[in-house]
Order: sequence, then C-alpha cells, then structure tokens
Amino acid sequence: MSRVFAYCRVSTADQTPLNQRREIEAAGFAVQSRRAIEECISGSVASSERPGFQRLIDRLEPGDVLVVTKLDRLGRNAMDVRATVERLQAMDVRVHCLALGGVDLTSAAGKMTMQVIAAVAEFERDLLIERTQSGISRARAQGKSLGRPFSLSGDRREQVLQRLAMGATVAQLAKEFATSRQTIMRIRDSNGSGRKHQDG
Repeated sequence: MSRVFAYCRVSTADQTPLNQRREIEAAGFAVQSRRAIEECISGSVASSERPGFQRLIDRLEPGDVLVVTKLDRLGRNAMDVRATVERLQAMDVRVHCLALGGVDLTSAAGKMTMQVIAAVAEFERDLLIERTQSGISRARAQGKSLGRPFSLSGDRREQVLQRLAMGATVAQLAKEFATSRQTIMRIRDSNGSGRKHQDG
C-alpha cells in the first residue's frame, strides 16, 4: 500500500502550515503526522537547497505519494518545479497538487500540465537571458565598466602598461606592484594588448 507524505512550506515564522495540513486532509488524503514534513523557508530558495525537503526526499520510496497544496511548495519558479517533479517521477513517486484539482503530476493528465509548466520554464529562462543581455548592453551604452573593479589605481595601471610595453613579465609586475598575476593580466588584456606580452 502506498505511503502518503505531505510537504507543507511557509515563508515566515509567523505563518503556520496547519492550514495546508487541513486542506490536504479535506481533499481526502490521510497523512500520518510523522509523514507530514513542515518547513519554514523562503519560496525563493530552490527545493534542492531546502533542508526539510531534502529530508523528505531521503525518506521517499518507489510507490509513495507526495501531496502539496500549491505548485510553489515544490520550487521557487517553473524551472525548479519542473526539475523537482522530474526528480520525484524518476524515483517512482506520485505527486499530487491540490491547486491543480489534485491531479497527479506524474500521470498522463499531469504530464500535460507539466508540458505547460515546461513551456513557462523555458519562457522564464529566455526572459532572464534577455533581461541580462539588455542590462549589459545598457551598462555598456552608459559607459559603465563591467566585471570586477581593478585593485590598482589609474596611475598604477598606466605604470603597469608602460612596464609591459618595455618587456616586463606578468610575474615580475605582480611582485613589484604587490598584486596578483590575474590583476596584471586583466590590466594588460583590458588595454587590448592581447597575449603578445610574456606571462612569465
């Protein structure tokens, strides 16, 4: 006989998972107290990084049933929810979501729902990439420097470039300016000097 587990998550300490437990019971799922995992953690944390959820994963066995009230209990966004459901499906664990009419997300109807979630996940991913690229382009257009700031001042960077032009090696300059080889190489490469200078 399948064991039924419930995962109830709240975001803040002043919230209680009791309502989620009641909702699951009202939907006809009999969950023993020891199989109800309750966790207080932000929804922005991926399911793989939630201690309570990981304890749940360790306890689940093939044929078990996991019940949640809403999809956001399973992950921080559509991509995370999809990955979590696929992980549980690979473990042969059925996943029921009450907000979706109690549908088993690993069933045929549930898989169709997951296809929609997958499309949303792809949309979220594309949107994130688009926003990132747009932000980089905007920063460049405004003349902002991207990446970590140099640890050497403008004058000292000029001195580094002059010494490189005179044939000094990266290792020599790192020692001379009391900085890392990476900093010297970044200064060299940001000046468009490429790798024509010796890295020694």
